[in-house]
Amino acid sequence: MLIDTHCHLTHQRYTHDWPSVLRRACEAGVGEVVSIASDLPDAGRIGQLMAEAGELTEEEAGSVAALHRTAGVHPHQADEAPDDLRDRLLEALAEAPVPVAVGECGLDYHYDLSPRERQRRVFDVHLEVAAEVQRPVVVHCRDAEREMEAFVRDAGSAGVVGVLHCYPGDLSLLEAAMEEGWYVSFTGLVTFSSYEGDEAVRRVPAGRYMLETDGPYMAPVPHRGQRNEPAWVPRIRDRVAELRNETPEAVEADTTRAARRFFGI
Repeated sequence: MLIDTHCHLTHQRYTHDWPSVLRRACEAGVGEVVSIASDLPDAGRIGQLMAEAGELTEEEAGSVAALHRTAGVHPHQADEAPDDLRDRLLEALAEAPVPVAVGECGLDYHYDLSPRERQRRVFDVHLEVAAEVQRPVVVHCRDAEREMEAFVRDAGSAGVVGVLHCYPGDLSLLEAAMEEGWYVSFTGLVTFSSYEGDEAVRRVPAGRYMLETDGPYMAPVPHRGQRNEPAWVPRIRDRVAELRNETPEAVEADTTRAARRFFGI
């Protein structure tokens, strides 16, 4: 069984057919999906989706993938984070169904949709809360690798474990993450001819990487340009197996164990 460790199932592109998305995932061998929050209201929407999924009749749902959720504020929304973010985040992390991780949080210096200093402050709050509640963090990093390296080392020293999601392939940041006990996760990006992170896929130790779609974004080849969904995780598994010169079955078993260990599911 596979686990999609990063999908945005509350995105509007899933609104009309999310039960079918979860059913197709299960049919494809993806038994669990972690739906990632972009802000605190989104964490609540995921909780509602989980409640609705539990109310589906067998006829309506068939066999569907199980859902988990996170709570956090994406760096794009950092400037909109409330002043009492720490307290609000702690409240969200205590509400049932209990989120399995803090995030998505981090730094994005590519789009700069929030001021960089604000991104750093909001990210710091997430790491402090993660240390307090002993929950892992789901981290976004784009064009901020050197600064992220310092954050990872400081967080690791504080006992915080995180995953650098949609890993692009920077080897220096990979080394820092591995030294601090962190994880990385790979998306359909690994199937693109333009992907430059093949060496990172090969170097990451067994048990320290996971698979994700980041749906609805970045559909893997041969689905590029379409809405991404959890059912396509096997495409990512197969490409990772090819790059690592391993069998798909070995990659599937390894990444599922890693995801269960990381999220505590």
